Amino acid sequence: MRYNFLFYSLLRKVEMEQFRTTFAITPSQTKISHHSPCLFIGSCFTENIGNKLLERKFDVQINPFGILYNPLSVANSLNAILDNRKFTRQDLSFDGQLYYSYFHHGRFSSTLPENTLNTINTELLRANLLIKSAKFVFITFGTAWAYEHLTKNIVVTNCHKSPAKTFKRYRICLDEIFSNISIVIEKLLAQNPDIQIIFTVSPVRHWKDGAHENQLSKSTLLLAIDKIAEKYQNNVDYFPAYELVMDDLRDYRFYKTDMLHPSNLAVEYIWSRFEDTYFSPATKAINSNIETIIKAMNHRALNTKTEAHRKFLNSFYFKTKQLSERLQHANFSVELEYFKSH
Repeated sequence: MRYNFLFYSLLRKVEMEQFRTTFAITPSQTKISHHSPCLFIGSCFTENIGNKLLERKFDVQINPFGILYNPLSVANSLNAILDNRKFTRQDLSFDGQLYYSYFHHGRFSSTLPENTLNTINTELLRANLLIKSAKFVFITFGTAWAYEHLTKNIVVTNCHKSPAKTFKRYRICLDEIFSNISIVIEKLLAQNPDIQIIFTVSPVRHWKDGAHENQLSKSTLLLAIDKIAEKYQNNVDYFPAYELVMDDLRDYRFYKTDMLHPSNLAVEYIWSRFEDTYFSPATKAINSNIETIIKAMNHRALNTKTEAHRKFLNSFYFKTKQLSERLQHANFSVELEYFKSH
């Protein structure tokens, strides 16, 4: 009986270990360091990973046009960045309250046209300067469904709550994605030949498109990226964020309550796989030090007047100061001021 128990315990352990279909990701030969400028552009999933890098003091710019979902909006935005386009009053629309751009997310909108244009052009210029020295561009496609403005004849980034009759909704085909993104890559490589372009597909489910339509959309994006990666093998790679959620985690426990967006736990898991793919051990060690500082800032002492708390703050002040001297491009002023003033 004892041997039977041990046998079935071992069998159960094996079954539990095979409960998930994990898969390996080949570590990138080109690593991201704290001295590697990166541009992140695309869907809201881009912001999840980009913000984690930003928190850890990487040289990162995230979505200089705001959140983008479809590949044509990504192509339009990158073209504007590479061409250092300057947006003018003629590029704006007005809904009676706000001035906005159909090429930009609503966060750029303002009650004054000059404020809208200033925000738009400041972000664009910053992206233009960054992309010339960037080591990586991360592009996340969210959906192949796009909205074309019927009178302006442009694919919009954001509908800005305009009436549905203003647009034609259609699914961008594989060849249209391939041709538009290829043009952008050629232009990008002409300005920065060594840049690495990493594509991802957002695991966020676009349920308003419909269940079947969402699957068709994601499949189109995956096929287009595969074709692009085959053409630009030396400069283009793919990170399987979509597959990590759909095939590895594969459970509604890893979604938020809307059952469409990955939960914080899922994002943390994808981040850990991202770290293993793109960071060296030395970069991971720096990240760990910064995370310790972040945790110390979030710590809430029961009594802030004690000698122990003062020593705690002093200790982290000097740790932060040492790290800031090591990463001279990074700005630790907020952290240093916190440990000094509290």
